[in-house]
Amino acid sequence: MLRISTVNVNGVRAAMRKGMEPWLTTSTSDLITMQEVRAANPIAPDLLEPLGWHVYSADAEAKGRAGVAILSKVPAKDVRIGNGDEYFDRAGRWLEADFELADGKLLTLVSAYVHSGEVDTPKQVDKYHFLDQMIARMPQLAEHADYAVVTGDLNVCHTELDLKNWKANRKKAGFLLEERAYFDRFFDADDIGWVDVQRSLAGEVPGPYTWWSQRGKAFDNDAGWRIDYHMATPALAESAQAFSIDRADSYAERWSDHAPLNVKYDISGLAAM
Repeated sequence: MLRISTVNVNGVRAAMRKGMEPWLTTSTSDLITMQEVRAANPIAPDLLEPLGWHVYSADAEAKGRAGVAILSKVPAKDVRIGNGDEYFDRAGRWLEADFELADGKLLTLVSAYVHSGEVDTPKQVDKYHFLDQMIARMPQLAEHADYAVVTGDLNVCHTELDLKNWKANRKKAGFLLEERAYFDRFFDADDIGWVDVQRSLAGEVPGPYTWWSQRGKAFDNDAGWRIDYHMATPALAESAQAFSIDRADSYAERWSDHAPLNVKYDISGLAAM
């Protein structure tokens, strides 16, 4: 099986200091995507390539902000920065990589970091602009490759099952009706038609969550948000066998405020380059 993981690392250098390295060195994943890397392009490869990974990164023009990366066991066939809108080319929020599978098929993997947003501010305007571009780009990816999957911190909870305290957050960025409507389109078979892989595997249950606020006892009480996704084209989603979330055993053992989301797909493995 092909195993793909995604995690917002909340700063790759900080995550390494706090204990991410053992997770990376023992991971059985073939591909890992990271968000909020917060480092210039050379830094992530310098830190992570010695651990046995090929590393591709897209940093943000704003120093110390955003940044996305893709780690792979074999080299990518092609890598592209940005989602087709020049406005976001230097935002460090969208990175695509193509991988050839052993059966000759093509897999396109995306590491995406959607803006967190803030109601009635330019941050929210940028968030909607980015989501609009996702609507445009995702069908193109479905045409481009045999399989495609957008992974990452998408900063929206799609339904009430995706956050513990949904009633208190109805008017906050991350759970606005306008944001959630984009995800309705992403997962509507008559529209974009991709699949929320974790939800399809978990069923209609609360969470499981992937992010917990650093404030108060959110982590201890599992008062989380499910904002990290695998959004896959139907053919890839049909092959998904299982998911897991690498939630730390305790607050003190966390190396990010997010936990890695892992999915096993029953498709051909990566071709050696």
